[in-house]
Amino acid sequence: MSVDAGVLGVKLPVGWQASEGTLARPLELSGHGLHTGRRVNVRILPADSARLGGERHGIVFRRLKGGRELGTVAAHPSLRRGQPLCTMLRASDGLGVRTVEHLLASLLACEIDHAIVELDAEEIPILDGSAQPWIDAIRACGRTSMPQPKLFLRVLKSVSVADGEGEARREMRVEPADNYALSVHNNDLKGFGDMEWHGVLTPRAFADEIASSRSYGQIKWAVPAIVVGYLRGWPILRGARLSCTAAIVGKRVVGGLRQPDEFVRHRVLDLVGDLALLGAPLLGHVSARRPTHEMNYRLLAALLGSPGAYEWVEAHA
Repeated sequence: MSVDAGVLGVKLPVGWQASEGTLARPLELSGHGLHTGRRVNVRILPADSARLGGERHGIVFRRLKGGRELGTVAAHPSLRRGQPLCTMLRASDGLGVRTVEHLLASLLACEIDHAIVELDAEEIPILDGSAQPWIDAIRACGRTSMPQPKLFLRVLKSVSVADGEGEARREMRVEPADNYALSVHNNDLKGFGDMEWHGVLTPRAFADEIASSRSYGQIKWAVPAIVVGYLRGWPILRGARLSCTAAIVGKRVVGGLRQPDEFVRHRVLDLVGDLALLGAPLLGHVSARRPTHEMNYRLLAALLGSPGAYEWVEAHA
């Protein structure tokens, strides 16, 4: 991602490193895709600081088939494509990577600013439905600091988006703040009441409070969606299992919840992952009512598309 030269310096927010970083050694994980159901092997490689030059490398996905490279897709807002129940990236040549949000949230929270993600299928594995396996694997590999100061995207003025009316209304806003703050409200499941999460996002807060929350959904809605997906050729929920989702039957979750408010925490996880396409943590306060992947992207696009709404800054201890 291109960043203007001569960015301003700011005081480093509490909880973040003063420099950008990459993995200390390669990471390997395997699993199946939530929507395609296909087995996929992922290898995340450290970025070589000597090759970054003046251009930000960021997170780049490299698609492989039979050991041969098919092409690359950068984690960049311009390559985001709308898909049901996930975030997808697609390059100009049509090469795509699906369901990137949990991994992008984990890389941002572990302060892995530059890396190459190799995968031998289209979709990132869902693992247990949360970001926890990614957090554990990244921590096990370790982090190497790089020469570049830590970059943040600082919000300068309020930007908002909305959709719908009444109880179904969805609203999102981002406004200036000295840290990365989130206030998320969710009431999209009858029988579970209103759920809210408020807090300052730091690497530790994400790992301790957000990472373990799982993807979730009503079984009665999932089964018809799978059938329609097969009929129309859409890959949707073909890999959904009790082992990788908080499956809801009526007013209960099969196997129980990990936290009483797990659903809203997972909304936070997806929001952080979708906003990670910005290429750096925010210095801003995001407020969200009933967020979705589509609404997350609409807020991101509105922020980037509003003149004078943001600036890149370097953080110094």
